[in-house]
Order: sequence, then structure tokens, then C-alpha cells
Amino acid sequence: MDLDALLSGLRAHKPAALARAISTVENGRAGFEQLLAAIHRDIGRAYRIGMTGPPGAGKSTMTERLVSAYRARGLTVAVVAVDPTSPFSGGALLGDRIRMESVSLDSGVFIRSMATRGSLGGLATTTREVCDVLDAAGFDRIIVETVGVGQSELDVSRMTDTSVLLLVPESGDGIQTLKSGVMEIADVFVVNKADRPGADKLRQEIEITLGIRLGNAFRHVRAHHGVKTAPAAQPSRPTPEAWAQPVLATVAAKGDGVAEVVDAVEQHRAWLERTGELRERRRRRLAERTREVVDRALGHWVWAETRAVQAIHERLDDVESGRISPYEVAAAILDGIKQGAKI
Repeated sequence: MDLDALLSGLRAHKPAALARAISTVENGRAGFEQLLAAIHRDIGRAYRIGMTGPPGAGKSTMTERLVSAYRARGLTVAVVAVDPTSPFSGGALLGDRIRMESVSLDSGVFIRSMATRGSLGGLATTTREVCDVLDAAGFDRIIVETVGVGQSELDVSRMTDTSVLLLVPESGDGIQTLKSGVMEIADVFVVNKADRPGADKLRQEIEITLGIRLGNAFRHVRAHHGVKTAPAAQPSRPTPEAWAQPVLATVAAKGDGVAEVVDAVEQHRAWLERTGELRERRRRRLAERTREVVDRALGHWVWAETRAVQAIHERLDDVESGRISPYEVAAAILDGIKQGAKI
């Protein structure tokens, strides 16, 4: 890899150089960490938006609509669309970009599909770093579309500035809205396909759940059996301004409500900047990224540069027979590493 030529092409906004840089990072080719280190000073200008939700919620359609809306505002947009990898063939359809055909030929839009390659959490292992490459390339907005996720896939909230959760009337009953997990990390809620029965009910249930978590739901409702309660104590000092997550109704296929979603995302961005939370979120993201790099390097060193694999196989018969546990074998390996030996 000619790092200087690649960086020059990337900073000149050449699509071919951008595609090569992303492939280098995504595939972990030799020199990819040097590339990421070189572009670090250029990141932080793009605003990153996560688009997540269950399968069939309309994430790709909504993403396409958001791209069009941002382009109408004169902003450049990059999209990272993550598709699941087959556990049998190891392949991936990478079909999300098919739904974005109407914007794919726009010179101000760059769409990249990625396979999860077995990674859990709704994203691929290198999605964060691919976003850094797109950030360094000068895009104003980066939209990350996850695979169809369930209740526990929270990675998108750790790598984006604003998380948008798409739900549909078929997403479940009121109990689902109360559950922990992905319902807790969204900054903007969107009930898509709102022309279907049950959409208004789902939207109301989400709003009630958000009110319960903020402690202001049912605050005007009298206590059970008419028992009067003392008024809540007033805070002695002003509390920081809180973000009130909006719950919006859309029909993305028709474009209905999309403008309101864009406005909500931009309002959240303004709130993050005004309160200083944007800087804090990005600092936490950088700290987490540093830990990930250390973990990756340590894992590679342990399994490729030491005798850890051989040590496991040498004791596997004892582990199988119950004479020793996997924890004791692991402890012996770690003790050897701590003592500076390659075991």
C-alpha cells in the first residue's frame, strides 16, 4: 500500500481512493492502522447518525429519504449499510444499497455496504473505523444503517452521535416498550409505516414509557383510591437541560414525516453541542476505541506470537477428563504472559 498516494487521493475526495481506503481498513490489510493513525487529525467534522430497528422496519427506505433530504440542504452524505453474514456460506447479500438506487449516482453521496462477518451487535467489527475514513474524506453526515436488530444490540449508540430507532406497529405490545436495551439508547423514536393499524397506539405507549423513565408520566393523575400525596420537593438548584426524545410517525415509502425526522436529528445535534454532551460522547468513543485497539493487538499477539494455542492443546485431555478446568489453564497462560514469558 502506497500510504502517501492513498492519503492524497482521500483528501482530494477521489471515490476510488476512498473505496480502496475503506477496503484496506475493512479487510485489515497490512498498514491499515498506519492509515487510520494518519487520518486521525482529519476526523471529527462529520455528524454520525445511527439508523437501527427490527427487520422490516424500513431502515433502508428511511435512510434513502434522509439522504435525499440532506442533499436538498446542500450537505454531502455517506452511508454505511451493514448486512448479516450467512452462518452457512459466509457470504452476504449486501442488498441494502439496492433500495437506495435513486441516490446512488449522486456525486455528493457515497454508499458502502458491509457484511457483519459474524460480529454481533448489529454492526461489523470495523464499522467504526470505516466511519473514520468517511469522516476524513470530508462528508457532512454519515448514516450508519444496522442489520435488523433485537433488544440487546446497542453498538450503534456507542459509535454515532444520534441514534434513531425505527419501529413498526408489529413491533410488539406495550410491554416491549418497557423493556431495557435498545429502547433505552435511542435519541429519536420513529414509528414507521404509520398508516397501518396500531401505529397511534404504539406511539402513545412509547411516549408513556419515556415519561415513566423521566419520572413525569401520570404526574397529573390522582393517587389510587383518592389518597392525597405531598407535592414532590423542588430541586434546590437548576438541573441540566435534558433531551426529550421525540416520538415521530412516518410513512417512509411515501416520504411522509421524513422532514420531521431530519429536524429532530438536527435539533438533537444542536442540543448536544449546546450542553457539551457531543464532546463528552466523542471523548468516550475515543477512549473505547483505544481500548479496542489494545485488545485487538493483545489478542493477535497472544494467539499468534506465543505458545498459548499449543498450551491449550497440550492440556486439553486433562480438561476433558476433569483433572483440570479451563480456568486453570487460562490462569497458567496469563501468569506466563505476566512474567514476560511467551509461555
